[in-house]
Amino acid sequence: MASRVEICGVNTATLPKLTHTETIALLKKAQSGDEQARDDFLMSNLRLVLSIVQRFHGKKESMDDIFQVGCIGLIKAMENFDTSLNLRFSTYAVPMIIGEVRRYLRDCSHVRVSRSIRDTAYRVLQTREQLECEAAEEADLQAVASAMNVPLKEVVYALDAISDPVSLYDPVYHDGNETVMIMDQISDVKNGDESLLTGVSISEAMGKLTDRERQILMLRFYEGKTQIEVSEEIGISQAQVSRLEKNAIATLQKNID
Repeated sequence: MASRVEICGVNTATLPKLTHTETIALLKKAQSGDEQARDDFLMSNLRLVLSIVQRFHGKKESMDDIFQVGCIGLIKAMENFDTSLNLRFSTYAVPMIIGEVRRYLRDCSHVRVSRSIRDTAYRVLQTREQLECEAAEEADLQAVASAMNVPLKEVVYALDAISDPVSLYDPVYHDGNETVMIMDQISDVKNGDESLLTGVSISEAMGKLTDRERQILMLRFYEGKTQIEVSEEIGISQAQVSRLEKNAIATLQKNID
């Protein structure tokens, strides 16, 4: 079958496609207790789960496990969706499925974080998604903190606490013959080891960055400032700092020989 694509053991070519009207009609039957309608509705919306699962590709957890967690989010969305609202089911279901997967990934983290901090972090993510949905643009942490009526530092601390840990054995780049890991780039300044940025390849890669990108990297990784502190110092939003930082790191990785 030419259009066959198998993800997490599911052949997407066999999944049914429903219109918005058909979806709502089937959902009403499912919510009224019709087991066959429930099964048909979940099957017809597996594409939605699979599309979201692909966003988490590369995580250390099994994609099959993430898919199953996403299905739990789909079930919760099906059970709680208000069919009287003039709203597409996918609009309601997507953030619920994403939230379920994120909770799973963070609860499975090897680093133990208190329940209260995790709950705050989940509220931050939900609030940010809501603000971005309403404004159709990326929401910075200051706006999230204001919407939650909590201090900005509390928001930043909660997000930092649930960030995935980085292994010293994670690769920085691979040239086909040799893999350089994070631990290979750690230098001992006290004993005179050469700093990472004195390498020729790193210096050349840094030269491909804009002045602002270099400034952000220096403030973040040499002066140890947070994105909020950097945004205040150079006069742009935290969201812009985050985006420029990611672009700069991607540029460095691409240009390191």
